[in-house]
Amino acid sequence: MTVRTIGVPKEIKQQEQRVSLVPSGAFLLIQAGHTVLVEKSAGLGSGISDEEYVSAGCQMSDTAAEVWEQAEIIVKVKEPLASEYRYLRSDLIVFTFFHFAGSRELTDACLDSGVSAVAYETIEGANGSLPLLTPMSEVAGRMSVLAGARNLQCQNGGSGVLLSGVPGVEPGRVVVLGGGVVGANAARMAAGLGARVKIFDIDLERLRYLDETMPANVNTCFSTPFAIHESVQQADLVIGAVLVAGDRAPVLVPREWLKEMPKGSVIVDVAVDQGGCIETCKPTTHADPTYVVDGIVHYCVANMPGAVSRTSTFALTNATQPYLLELAANGLHSFVHGDHLKAQGLNVSYGKVFHRGVSKAFAMPLHPIDDLPAIGGAVR
Repeated sequence: MTVRTIGVPKEIKQQEQRVSLVPSGAFLLIQAGHTVLVEKSAGLGSGISDEEYVSAGCQMSDTAAEVWEQAEIIVKVKEPLASEYRYLRSDLIVFTFFHFAGSRELTDACLDSGVSAVAYETIEGANGSLPLLTPMSEVAGRMSVLAGARNLQCQNGGSGVLLSGVPGVEPGRVVVLGGGVVGANAARMAAGLGARVKIFDIDLERLRYLDETMPANVNTCFSTPFAIHESVQQADLVIGAVLVAGDRAPVLVPREWLKEMPKGSVIVDVAVDQGGCIETCKPTTHADPTYVVDGIVHYCVANMPGAVSRTSTFALTNATQPYLLELAANGLHSFVHGDHLKAQGLNVSYGKVFHRGVSKAFAMPLHPIDDLPAIGGAVR
């Protein structure tokens, strides 16, 4: 086993309070012989003090630059931002959420630098799941309904509809586009509030499962443009929950449909990281989360789980920790060659695209995993 230095920089995305590694995970890496270098105050937003990292055996750094420059593996929560591009280099592995299909600028920066980008969101499980994306999808799905309900209030620009209704007044109508982890969690949360819910998907087997497991006030619907259009026209809250792993989300709601929705209705597009499934979607932040188009309130925060940072941090690191331990122990080459499902996590490396979704999104050549340099080459 090769001993490596794992770096944990503080997240710099606006209002991002999560951290990519908790002290218990750092302790396991250190017990395995690795060095863990953590930027000071990286965990404070999740309620984790520097002293807890020190007690686990971590080394602390005053600056992000030192962490990036000394590390062989950088583990993050969110993608590198423009101010971090200068740290990317060909002998560095970055393990984080990338969502490349939503940003040509980020894709080009990683390709130009030669960095090896292993993306949480495209590592697959044996059952076709996305195990590192799932916990954040669970959080975002549940939060999407809470955000929608809050923005339906009049003082936030909404129509004044209470999703639960009250005796004598019917509940609100919620449309969920996508029956995956985000959509299922959103539908259950909305149903728990008492709303009338429709959830759409194109997979009949998935719809059968949802039909068996959802509360009685959730109706499963096969996704067609006509059916979605008809439902969106009556919706108080529309939640975009479509995911095509590594690829851009398809646009399911064009702008012209917004004019037919009740004024003050709310759209929450959880797919914003992958370009969004609502045509009028654009990324927002927790500091300025909404905007209005054609009388419809849009909530499109690109890092929704960051608002509940402690829950999100522990949910995420519970899932990522085994993969990080393996990546540190065996290196990138063995990590991706030993398991074709883990290989799906390698999006770009050594200036080449290795994931079909990124290749499709930007019409770039797709390289087979055998094009990855062998151990001892440019990528460790």
